[in-house]
Amino acid sequence: MRKRFFKISVMLFALFLHTFGVINSICYAAPIQANSTYAGIDVSKYQGYIDYAKVKASGIQVVYIKASEGTTIIDPYFRTNYDNAKSKGLKIGFYHFVRARNEEEAIKEATFFHSVIAGTSPDCRLAMDFEVFDGLGSQKINQISFAFLQKLEELTKKECVVYSDEYNARTIFSRELAKAYPLWIAEYGVSVPTSTGNWEEWIGFQYSDKGRIDGINGNVDLNKFRDGIFLSDNNVIPEPEPNPDPEPTPDPDGSNNIYYYVKRGDTLSHIALWYNTTVENLVRLNNIKNPDLIYIGQRLLISVSDDPNKSKEVKYTVRRGDTLSKIANRYGITVNEIVLLNNIKDPNLIYVGQQLRIPLDNSINQMQNVYYRVQRGDRLWRIAKRYRTTVSNIARLNGIRNPNLIFVGQILRIY
Repeated sequence: MRKRFFKISVMLFALFLHTFGVINSICYAAPIQANSTYAGIDVSKYQGYIDYAKVKASGIQVVYIKASEGTTIIDPYFRTNYDNAKSKGLKIGFYHFVRARNEEEAIKEATFFHSVIAGTSPDCRLAMDFEVFDGLGSQKINQISFAFLQKLEELTKKECVVYSDEYNARTIFSRELAKAYPLWIAEYGVSVPTSTGNWEEWIGFQYSDKGRIDGINGNVDLNKFRDGIFLSDNNVIPEPEPNPDPEPTPDPDGSNNIYYYVKRGDTLSHIALWYNTTVENLVRLNNIKNPDLIYIGQRLLISVSDDPNKSKEVKYTVRRGDTLSKIANRYGITVNEIVLLNNIKDPNLIYVGQQLRIPLDNSINQMQNVYYRVQRGDRLWRIAKRYRTTVSNIARLNGIRNPNLIFVGQILRIY
């Protein structure tokens, strides 16, 4: 009996130890499970076309997309990657490769990055990829980083993250930067980063640059992301505010110089139309080698004549779908004025590519009033520039109390 009791006691004790051990292991594992990780990749033009249905089926949840670099480069696959990945329900982030050498350049790069991603709805923090320093000291690198990130957050209203390899996180980026922005760290060949430098933890970990994922030809960077990588909201990134031209300054030839900053969708012919000039003049004044290649944020010098005796008109190239009534409505004039100025015999017959002269003042038929229907994206300063008048004059004629508030379809009296 005593032996049997002993055996039973041993068995119960063993069962207790086993149970205690399991409970212990569960208690120990719980905090790790609480901090979820998400499988991710980061992509650019080097991956080419990507089949995001296959990418998602392979278990990828987060895709970081290169948007831009410096102040002129937009990744050619940026929009395709965004549209296709978003359509498959993947979580999206954007990164910008910084080339700035000082704070002023950093602000310009942040502005450019914003202009590229405006109108999108990312799910993840906007990432600064600053890794080519070319002899810059640590203090300068951190000043540039702060300038870029602060301007970017101001413009986009979105939180940011610093992308860095383990060495730079440990030796270059400051404790102040680490307190202000979280870390997306890169270190290959390890299961966890060996160090996070001045950061206490990471929210992104790039652990390989030789990943193979179904739907992607060739290698791709592999990442793990934590909850902190996600934005507090995924509202649309606001469009850039229009950059009003500076006050004209006298020029030796008697004209005024103004500056225009290129925006999304602009072409030289469009800009020439607005400012009553020609593409040839813009090319000459700005030493442009390829008239078909201008970039967002580019500053263009425009010479505008102030000669009150000069007829105010622009050239308009007829596009597919145009009618004279549509063109007339766009410029706040009548079809008859376009017909008279261009000797058009049949107002119902115009053709694509035809050049039309469009009057912008009352030199035709002594017209007394000009009206304009507000289009999407219009601003009073832009309308005023187009018609060679002032914002205050348009506001006065139309009883507008807030010049920053006009709405699509609103009819404005210009003169």
